[in-house]
Amino acid sequence: MLLRLFFIVPIIMCLVWIWYLKKHNYTAKQGLKGFAYIFAFNAIIIGFFTLMIFVTE
Repeated sequence: MLLRLFFIVPIIMCLVWIWYLKKHNYTAKQGLKGFAYIFAFNAIIIGFFTLMIFVTE
């Protein structure tokens, strides 16, 4: 269950970001930094939860 969230949350966040960019007439290239922040944030969260799974085993 938790593993599915690791894949779904970044996809949902990217879709929301794309929606925001289109609503405000920005291109995907202009929003590239936002995608980087989304992937970095999710990588940190995934890393934290993975660490917690191994620590609490």
